This record gives sequence, structure tokens and C-alpha cells, in this order.
Amino acid sequence: MNMKLEVIIIPVSDVDRAKAFYEKLGFRFDGDFAGEGNLRAIQFTPPNSETSIIFGHGITTAQPGSARGLVLAVENVEAARAELAARGVKMSDVFHYAGLVFNTAKDALVGGRDPAGRSYFSFTSFEDPDGNSWLLQEITTRFPGREWKPAQGGTVDVAALAELLHDTEQHHGQYEKTHGKHNWWDWYAPYFNARQNGSSPEEASAAADRYMNEVVQTPS
Repeated sequence: MNMKLEVIIIPVSDVDRAKAFYEKLGFRFDGDFAGEGNLRAIQFTPPNSETSIIFGHGITTAQPGSARGLVLAVENVEAARAELAARGVKMSDVFHYAGLVFNTAKDALVGGRDPAGRSYFSFTSFEDPDGNSWLLQEITTRFPGREWKPAQGGTVDVAALAELLHDTEQHHGQYEKTHGKHNWWDWYAPYFNARQNGSSPEEASAAADRYMNEVVQTPS
């Protein structure tokens, strides 16, 4: 079961002022929705984020400005800071934390990048007009196990794909020598699928043979 964090609600006092601010940030504007009475919801999504923010009238009882420490991951904290500053956003200097990141201890914030240059440890920050605070966290390399493996799709390793296609072609050649006319792709598909799911070449060949015998009608 997939459970993706979809929306974060931001409490604001002036909806139109907040809308103008998040447009200035370069967030994608997704819609301005009105309901009965004074209900209103505006949605924005940070660039390349799967999580959106929503603010408006009648959608939260939280005090405006009470959303603190919202985190945006960036690849280069200095470049991100410079881009937002160029858009007119008041940015903090780059800083790192003494000890554990995000800790609230006195004097926890230390000026400058993380001295060791570690991923996750360098930051800059800004606030929206209500005081809701945002952190930009530089993440260059994620810790092991911190990315979900896609169930399907995703980035293709071209070299690995070429190797698997070559393997499939070689084993299909053996099948061709002992069988009549058929569509090569009908044999390729079950073999390729079995190999991707961890089967050995012998097991994949057997699976492809069964598929051809039980499912596929040989062309006449």
C-alpha cells in the first residue's frame, strides 16, 4: 500500500498576500478553490515536489505563522539561497547545527556550511509574511534505505537492460532451433519477465516454453 504525504496546510492571516508570496517563490500554482460562505483553499506545489501546500479561509484553526521548520530539500544550498534572494525573498545566511540537526538548544545554529561538507547538514531559511518558517536543507547523497524502490518504471539502467536483452536473445536462439515458426516477442516477454523477477536462465527458459505451449497459438 502506497501512503504518500500529499498536502501540508499552512495557517495564514491574509490569503491574497500569501498567494502572492508563494507565487514569488516559484511554487507551482495548482488552484484557487471557493466553497460555501467564506471557505477558500489555495494550493501550491514546490518545484518537483510530490507534496503540496494549502492555505485559505476556514480550513485550519491553527494560528497564522505557527507552522515552523517546514523543510525543502535542495541539491545546492547556496544556489537555492541565491535564486530565492533574487526573487525578493529575505533569506538567512547559510548555517549548520551544533549537534543533531533541527535541535532547538541555545546557540544550536552555527554560521556557515557544515565543516565536514556532509549531506543533510547545511541549511538556509526564510519566513512567509505570517512568519511560517521554511528550511532549505542541502541533500546531495541520501543515506542508504532512504528512497523507496519503485514498484515499476523509474530510471532504467541501460547497460543492464542491454545485457538482459542479449541474454534473452541467446536463449531464444536455442528455442528457435527446435521449434517451428513463431513470433519471437511472444517468447521474449515471459523469459524477460522471469529474469527480471530473479529466475535463473534455465528457469526463465522453462517459463517461456510453458507460455508458448499453453498460451500462444503458433502462426501457420
